[in-house]
Amino acid sequence: MHEETLRQLLDSVRTGDTSVSTALDRLRALPFEDLGFAKVDHHRAIRCGFPEVIYCGGKSPEQVVAIFAACAAHGGNVLGTRANQAVADAVLKAHPATVYDSIARTLVLRQREAKLSAGTIAIVAAGTSDQQVAEEARITAETMDQRCATFYDVGVAGIHRLLAHSQAIQAANVVIVVAGMEGALPSVVGGLVDVPVIAVPTSVGYGASFQGLAALLAMLNTCASGVSVVNIDNGFGAGYIAALINRQIRGEAQSGREE
Repeated sequence: MHEETLRQLLDSVRTGDTSVSTALDRLRALPFEDLGFAKVDHHRAIRCGFPEVIYCGGKSPEQVVAIFAACAAHGGNVLGTRANQAVADAVLKAHPATVYDSIARTLVLRQREAKLSAGTIAIVAAGTSDQQVAEEARITAETMDQRCATFYDVGVAGIHRLLAHSQAIQAANVVIVVAGMEGALPSVVGGLVDVPVIAVPTSVGYGASFQGLAALLAMLNTCASGVSVVNIDNGFGAGYIAALINRQIRGEAQSGREE
């Protein structure tokens, strides 16, 4: 249930096209639907501007399919993250219109026409090995109707590759920077732009990187003032935050809750 659908339902009751009892039946699942093993928050789109996102890791295919169906029944876009192939196969069988991205490990069912924001979110990734996390960020933001521009394999080991795209990156409203190894790229980007930079450390690197901890600490200790940091490999979190920032810039937080 999202704000636009709720307004339409209330208007329909006001005009007499929908009976009060029918409206009550539709609202009965608010604020959540209890599936036994999960309580699906159908009220979240109204509170937060986007429906509950399904974290597929640790859930059985059957559980994900049930949650996915409950979310899809309310007519909004549905996003699932960290989905393996078995989960994807089960969801695609039940909802053939769903798109599975095996790199980002995301499931997206778009049921509402996209109303793309005017501003752009730039997604900058240090290396090809960071692409999985960068793509999770991109798909998350795009599912929230944000325009994204990607700049991949532009790490500090060949900084001329980054500088070649500096003008395009500087034109964005928000920049997501994804990097593993020593995690230096967000500091460099932060010194080039006058917009928020969201740094995403990845678990890419050799033994002393400690599965991304070295990159995380480097990003937290950045000398660039405009950089904030999300958790290791959390492309979803970065994409979601960037979308919220871009909505605020465009004044869409209250007037344009599409989800």
